[in-house]
Amino acid sequence: MSAKRVYHGTGPGAITPDGCAVDFYATLKPRGEPELIHAAIPEGASILELGAGAGRITHSLVALGHEVVAVDESAEMLAHIQGVETVRSPIQSLSLGRTFDVALLMSFVVETADDDLRREFLRTCARHVAAGGCVILQRQPPEWYDTIEPFERVADEGYRVRVTELERPGPGLLLLTLEYTLGDRQWTHTYLSKRLQDDYLEAQLNEAGLTMSGFLADDRGWVRAVPR
Repeated sequence: MSAKRVYHGTGPGAITPDGCAVDFYATLKPRGEPELIHAAIPEGASILELGAGAGRITHSLVALGHEVVAVDESAEMLAHIQGVETVRSPIQSLSLGRTFDVALLMSFVVETADDDLRREFLRTCARHVAAGGCVILQRQPPEWYDTIEPFERVADEGYRVRVTELERPGPGLLLLTLEYTLGDRQWTHTYLSKRLQDDYLEAQLNEAGLTMSGFLADDRGWVRAVPR
């Protein structure tokens, strides 16, 4: 399976190396994530947001009283983030030489099918979380991989999303192509993701010097981890 087929995007405007359309992501709004995170961490906690994209939740976290450093490898994504420190860097090679109360890795980035890359992501989290701090990860609930089927719907923001390709190429793997339509603009995003069962994720967290300490919601999609 070629890398281009696995992580690929099309459509107007800049496309990031992992296939995300910058112009589309810049239209997206928070869906309760900032409030969920805020309720799980101390007031005024400093946050390192890894894979911040176009700042979909960044500005809301700042409005809730947090100091946020937003990291992304796409300069075009970071250009949409205003009023906070931004760092252009791949997550896996980030080394700021300082720590934060919270290292945040959401948007299902941790579900990369590349196990070695995931290890590097988790090591970056561990390098940057303060003693007494926490790492917050967002994954799909493991059961989602068994239940997702092709769908088409209109989102609250007014765009139409449709699954045009759905394959299960191996145990715990899911290859998806999503098509997004907003007015006369259309984008696609193809990516491969891997189911992260609790015990598997815990083992990889342990390798990075972290341990799972709970969940932010009942569906177990939001994982909290702390330094060991």
